[in-house]
Amino acid sequence: MGHHLHGHGHAAGGGTPDWLPPALMLLAASAAYLLLVRRARHRNPVLGWSRWRTGWFLGGILLLGVALLPPVAPFAHEDFRGHMVQHLLIGMYAPLALVLAAPVTLLLRTLPASGGRRLTAVLHSPPARVIAHPAVALALSTGGLAALYFTPLYNAITADPAAHWLLHAHFLLSGCLFAHIIAGPDPAPARPGVRARLVYLGLAVAAHAAISQLMYGGFWADIHAPIDQVRGGAEIMYYGGDLAELLLAAALVTTWRPERRGGVGRSTAGRGAAGRSAGRGVVPARNVSGGS
Repeated sequence: MGHHLHGHGHAAGGGTPDWLPPALMLLAASAAYLLLVRRARHRNPVLGWSRWRTGWFLGGILLLGVALLPPVAPFAHEDFRGHMVQHLLIGMYAPLALVLAAPVTLLLRTLPASGGRRLTAVLHSPPARVIAHPAVALALSTGGLAALYFTPLYNAITADPAAHWLLHAHFLLSGCLFAHIIAGPDPAPARPGVRARLVYLGLAVAAHAAISQLMYGGFWADIHAPIDQVRGGAEIMYYGGDLAELLLAAALVTTWRPERRGGVGRSTAGRGAAGRSAGRGVVPARNVSGGS
């Protein structure tokens, strides 16, 4: 089997356990978020920061810990079904929780005015608009699965520890990007309307279903693993992906707020207020629902 050529859970170079670096990174991410929460509450005690947001972030970190630490991580390197569990946790479930934590909004509330303006400029830059387009996010998060499982790429990546960590990073970042575009409470440049986002979510559901069914039937799949493991992994992808996308749809409904319709004067004033708020490192209230 190509996916268990290197062991996990044993000591790496210098006697360091393989699980220690990801555990330390997850602890550091949690500490950084909690530090920003404390700073946000100190800066504006009235507005504060939602405990729900904090809970979502810590829940996302917990899901990543389940995926990257024993017993799931060693199982993922010995069994394709474990790999698929790991893929769903890193690429779909944890990203949704992390996105619902509104980390960009938290940054904008805690950065100084100059830092807030720079971050806002980056978020509205042409490259950010391209990356944040739903079609690009869909291609990165879902489209790459066909290339991964229907070509020799999966076997090559899982045989190389460094490449495997890059695959984890791709799953996490692309999953966060797609969840952010579909249902994120953070501000996004040129985010499409709800109907368009539901269409892209439907395309993701269809793509996951097609890939998992082809994998289960043995069509085009290039995975060096026993047939029962491949079929089991396909079932996990099919049902686990459906549940994750259902949760994403629920998050879209929960975080969606209708645009306020008003006269030209009100709209212009709103844009001016939004610009002033961004300049102070604060996001307009309608973009941070649930953040107080």
